[in-house]
Amino acid sequence: MINTKEKILKVSSTLFSELGYKGTSVRKIASAVGIRESALYNHFKNKEEIFLSVAKEIFTSPFSVDNEDIKESALKGKAFLQKFAMQYKLLTFDKNNENMFRLLMIELFANKELREQFMDEFHTQNIKMLSEAFFIMMQNNLIRSSDPMMVAYEFLSTLFYIRLQITLMRFDNSSTTGMSTQFEKHVEFFWESIRV
Repeated sequence: MINTKEKILKVSSTLFSELGYKGTSVRKIASAVGIRESALYNHFKNKEEIFLSVAKEIFTSPFSVDNEDIKESALKGKAFLQKFAMQYKLLTFDKNNENMFRLLMIELFANKELREQFMDEFHTQNIKMLSEAFFIMMQNNLIRSSDPMMVAYEFLSTLFYIRLQITLMRFDNSSTTGMSTQFEKHVEFFWESIRV
């Protein structure tokens, strides 16, 4: 069963994505959860803390691998990259996640704590995990030797750009059908350019 804190985050994610940060009040969140506003403060100190908690879930790596599994996963080479890109694609086309992503792109410029969280949770964690995987691939002669961190930047930046492009197209009600294979095409192109 879902606990109250998880329910607050789930409901808040929907409200933030539909109404925006400014349009979502603590009162609206509490009402949608079915609790008193004062009860909500037992779990979060304010709306910003709720928003940052929701954002953390959106920013977290779509493909979480613990340190023991990273070597095993990285040894799969191209399959590892395909799985990472597929998780990224699923998040991109998830409607609620897409709406929150759009909102987060707007709010990043207004909220320093959110920017710091984005850099840590999304950027740094993904780059660290990917660079470890690429280093293992290099050590095992699956890909050419290079700077693993730069390779990670190159791989992730294209995925992020495809996601941003799809979000912008959907915002303008443009068809994204032609974009649906871009994640797979990126992996194919990228793998061919780095493999031994």
